[in-house]
Amino acid sequence: MKGISGRETRGLPLGALIPCVDNTGAKMISLIDVKALHTVAKRIPAAGVGDMFIASVKKGTPEMRSKVVYAVVVRQRRPYRRADGTMIEFEDNAAVLVTPDGEVRGSEIKGPVAREAAERWPRIAAISSTIV
Repeated sequence: MKGISGRETRGLPLGALIPCVDNTGAKMISLIDVKALHTVAKRIPAAGVGDMFIASVKKGTPEMRSKVVYAVVVRQRRPYRRADGTMIEFEDNAAVLVTPDGEVRGSEIKGPVAREAAERWPRIAAISSTIV
């Protein structure tokens, strides 16, 4: 995992239901906690593009349901500013399941992946079809 420059807008708060866009069998995951989040005391944790978080699988195959997994946000609907000053937003939220070390659990990703997530997680960039 590489560090990211600048401040990003975190658009997915605790408890958010996020579609999983890989082929691991999970369809919908719920955000439990954000890894490596250093923030103000008693502030509700939120995840943004490129953040790793802990999630619970809410919908999916029977062997995946109710498992606690790690995931990375690859798209978010809330607009955020890039380093060059442009604002970007996607039409949906999306996440990809990963191992605690950052290895992708699936073998393909449906839809585009944000450049911030691809730069921070090289294994996600390797299997993504489109990087925006």
